[in-house]
Amino acid sequence: MSSSIATSGLPELPSVFTPVVPLREVGDALARAVEMAPQHGAGTLCWVRSAARIEAAVVLEPEWSLAAARPAIYAAASALADALAAFGPPEVPLTFRWPGEVFVNNGLVGQVRIAWPPGQAEDTVPDWMVVAAEARLMFPQGWEPGHGIHQTALQEEGWDLEEASAKELTAAWARHLMANLAEWQRAGPGGGFRRLAERYLARLEQDERTEGGRRGLDPATGDLVVERDGTRHRFPLAEALV
Repeated sequence: MSSSIATSGLPELPSVFTPVVPLREVGDALARAVEMAPQHGAGTLCWVRSAARIEAAVVLEPEWSLAAARPAIYAAASALADALAAFGPPEVPLTFRWPGEVFVNNGLVGQVRIAWPPGQAEDTVPDWMVVAAEARLMFPQGWEPGHGIHQTALQEEGWDLEEASAKELTAAWARHLMANLAEWQRAGPGGGFRRLAERYLARLEQDERTEGGRRGLDPATGDLVVERDGTRHRFPLAEALV
């Protein structure tokens, strides 16, 4: 185990994660990872020490163009869902709202985000990319039911926060993220994309865009594609993330 991992406060992680940077409660993992990305590169992991939420970000160094690499957000979303599911009640549904919101039992619990160098052209390879995940472990003290009717927290849905702590969930998300990315990348941006898309779409909620249609993800761009009544509708991922 590398010294950075040993002193980070997280459970053991693969050696690819270095440096591992813990942040204070008020920290912003995505912003810190973006700040560190140019100098420290791939594997940099920033995470927030908190009893109330998980918030973490990882720096990647894509081998493909921005358009082809942006679907890493789907790998991050599936990794977060798998990490949460490993610690939660098996009967509680975990779903996505396109592209990056994560729901538990129909309540918004978290999200995944992605960042890249400003001004990056779609057909050029970014020097770095950052994927981030966050999820609410508990509501703040004094929170009253009804304040956030469409929101929830893991504690409210039956998660044991002694086991599902921020550090345990951060480590689980990071491991699942690397596994998802490795599976995708082994076969290239097209060939390895099918499994990534299947995992994401299996949890994707139906909404007004997809109701009654056959859903898919474009491996070249990550766009959501819906075929309905012989017509193909495209919803650009790049525009949804602006």
